[in-house]
Amino acid sequence: MEIVIRAPKNVVEWEQYYDLRYRVLRQPWKQPRGSERNDGDATGVHFALFENDKIAAIARLDLNSENIGQVRFMAVEIEIQRKGYGKQVMLAIESYCKTQNSSEIVLHAREIAIPFYQNLNYVLVEKSHLLFNEIQHFLMTKKI
Repeated sequence: MEIVIRAPKNVVEWEQYYDLRYRVLRQPWKQPRGSERNDGDATGVHFALFENDKIAAIARLDLNSENIGQVRFMAVEIEIQRKGYGKQVMLAIESYCKTQNSSEIVLHAREIAIPFYQNLNYVLVEKSHLLFNEIQHFLMTKKI
């Protein structure tokens, strides 16, 4: 089994990337196709974990300032969650942030994902926004 983490490179890979983002982060809440994308996609740094050439996990990094990165749209294929793929993507993001001289990473985690990020040494700061009037998010941060 070959695992590679990189940005999508072609039309097919980008379609897989956005499809995974939609199916995991939007479809369960009956959001329309297209809601998984936003303007930040043009400037964000995209991470996709490929397992044998198939995308299994994704995330986007926004460089909010010269030393703070923000993780957004973190998703792992539902049937293969808890295999460490999300952790691998997060470690790749942290490694990338270090090369950019970032000193901190922030993210807004869904309540269900708080333990995942805490296991990676992210600190819960405060309750943040409520997505789709039902998914509570929490601001988390990590100094790197």
